Amino acid sequence: MGWLWAIIVGFVLGLIAKAILPGKQHSPLWLTTIFGMLGAIVGNALARAMGVEETAGIDWSRHIFQLVAALIIVGVGDMVYMATLGKRRQRT
Repeated sequence: MGWLWAIIVGFVLGLIAKAILPGKQHSPLWLTTIFGMLGAIVGNALARAMGVEETAGIDWSRHIFQLVAALIIVGVGDMVYMATLGKRRQRT
């Protein structure tokens, strides 16, 4: 069940990050989901490093860390995607 939640959270974080970032992101949906999952993992690690522990209720501060990490990873990941595989796909 943990993997299912990781995929769902990654999907949602990736879509939110794509919606917030300016311009068009060319990475496919499956790659955006992976970027979102990585953002959740990195965001959780950063939150723990900054001293944010789990609290009762909704952990808004931890979710902010996750979203910021997802924004960065989706932005950088899309640039890498376009620099490598994306340009080849646009030519065909």
